[in-house]
Amino acid sequence: MIRRILLLGFLLIFICLPTLSGLAQESITLSTMVISLWPEFDRSSLLVIYKGQIAPEVSLPAEVVFRIPVQAVEPHAVAVGLDVDSVADVAYDVQPAGEWLQVSFIATTPAIRLEYYDPRLQKEGDQRTVSYLWPGDYAVDSFTLEVQHPVGSSDFTVTPSAGDQVQDINDIVYDLIDKGSVPAGTTFPVDISYQKETDELTSETLPLQPSAPVTAPTSTQLKLDRALPWILGFMGVALIVGGGLWYWQSGKQSSTEKSRRRRRSARPKVSEEAAAGEGVYCQNCGKRASASDRFCRACGSKLRIE
Repeated sequence: MIRRILLLGFLLIFICLPTLSGLAQESITLSTMVISLWPEFDRSSLLVIYKGQIAPEVSLPAEVVFRIPVQAVEPHAVAVGLDVDSVADVAYDVQPAGEWLQVSFIATTPAIRLEYYDPRLQKEGDQRTVSYLWPGDYAVDSFTLEVQHPVGSSDFTVTPSAGDQVQDINDIVYDLIDKGSVPAGTTFPVDISYQKETDELTSETLPLQPSAPVTAPTSTQLKLDRALPWILGFMGVALIVGGGLWYWQSGKQSSTEKSRRRRRSARPKVSEEAAAGEGVYCQNCGKRASASDRFCRACGSKLRIE
């Protein structure tokens, strides 16, 4: 029995070895990493968004560990997926490590996404400043940062300086910083400074977007919408009237059937003698006999049956 248990244990270890070796892998390389820095987007802090892709040569599943500032307390979202635009939340673990928090999770697919809020954005009158530091957790083949200009801001500066500037459909401006290939362990800061007169958040100025295109209703649709209550009301009345007629008719039929049964039970039973016609009479005493009798029940004489 003990041998069988030991054999089963070794077999399980052998089967799980590839998975364990994949999880223990430390040399993870990211083929791409885009870090978005959005000050005062939907909170009075800096929203940091990691959107990365694990290199194809890395065996999955793999344990991924990112460091975030301890002031963030915990990540806002951790997700994985086949690509950065279709990810789903996954379980994660947070452990303190000096001035950092280590956020670890298992990546079963190559795309990863991490979000957190850094509350260290400083306000002095209209002047706003905030800094971000990439801690160099992994080597990245293509590293890009995008820094969003808060709505209503002016005198916006970012260091290192942006190589390009773009604008989205909501007229929000982004500075793009292309870092190219970055080895593991390489750290670099990003300093942001701007003027802003109000505490209005960027998200508060964005228009609400419908989940599907909104089209104007046609005249046929409008007529149908107006007629629908009348149609439903007519159908309801028809169902009520039809149900009442059915109930009344079924009750009438039941009453008729009961009357028929009572009439049938009240009818007198026809005797065998009446069913046989005029009957048989004894030639000796004249008493009436049944059609099945051979002798008179009164005098005992043998009946003459033609």
